[in-house]
Amino acid sequence: MAFFIPPSVLENQAPSALQSPSFRNNITPGDVGILKSTLLPSFSLYYSLSLATYLAAEVTDRVELKDWLWPSAQVLNAWWTAIGHPILKHKISFREACEALPWSERVLLSCVTIWGVRLFARIACRSLSRGTDDARYDAAKKERNFWRRGFMRVFFPEAVILSVISLPFTVPFTMGGATLPIGNDGVNVVRALGVGLFAAGFALEAMADTQLALHRRERTDLCRHGVWSLVRHPNYLGDTLVHFSFALLNMAGPFNPVVILGPVTNYLFLRYVGGDKEIEASQEERYRSQDSDKYRQLQQWQEEKNSFWPNLRDLANPWTLAVVGSGFIGVVAEEWLRGVYDI
Repeated sequence: MAFFIPPSVLENQAPSALQSPSFRNNITPGDVGILKSTLLPSFSLYYSLSLATYLAAEVTDRVELKDWLWPSAQVLNAWWTAIGHPILKHKISFREACEALPWSERVLLSCVTIWGVRLFARIACRSLSRGTDDARYDAAKKERNFWRRGFMRVFFPEAVILSVISLPFTVPFTMGGATLPIGNDGVNVVRALGVGLFAAGFALEAMADTQLALHRRERTDLCRHGVWSLVRHPNYLGDTLVHFSFALLNMAGPFNPVVILGPVTNYLFLRYVGGDKEIEASQEERYRSQDSDKYRQLQQWQEEKNSFWPNLRDLANPWTLAVVGSGFIGVVAEEWLRGVYDI
């Protein structure tokens, strides 16, 4: 997963040189420096991008542009924190900045990039092919003076939330932390678990989006097959697993417990703010008035399947095995790449 990092520097340098301590801030988890070193830079970036996106959204009358920003801004923040900032601060080359990252951090940066690029491409392609704003936002835009208040009500809060969600891939690149007493073998196991969780979540999210797109090309009813036979929102479950994998990958290096706030915030946002709750509220309103058949299907589906986490009986579903198998493939791929780089 770290295929974009040149391996040549690894041959003749000690581990301490690879980690480049001078690139880190020696701050403990309890120091106020975490606000200055991670949250404030992230918020400044997200605030600026959200403001620009809001202006573009108002001009085009497309609130969904904020959905384009969600994954792309996270990838940009990860690369700026891991690579861009060290280049600017220490006057080093792109190659030197990449080679200074320990293997686990290269894996983390690769995972964030793979996840964000795929999700951005998916959102952008869907938006462009639809040609109109996402139906979820139609009701909100009908409110009086929506665009006058839209930035503070919609765009600004997401900038704040993104600042916290990004902690697992800003903290490790900027701050030190306590190394867990698990030894080299333990580090390899933790990293493998993180990669496996990422690969499983990524596969679940990608399969859900692909199956839904194929279903909509052929049929007009609700998609309830494939990974959609596990839960009503497998794409959001996959996204949740991916973000927890980012925090788990932190444990393979100097670990700062504050990173746990990232996946927890992402989970709460998807469950209770902008994820399955928002989607189903919009579906119920539209189907009740426009498509009675779909509304009945949705009601039946809500009785049969959980919204987010699978029932125990769904563990025997073949698609569960496919997701778990994808996790094993990710672990094998990471081990192979580590062998290629001789780390």
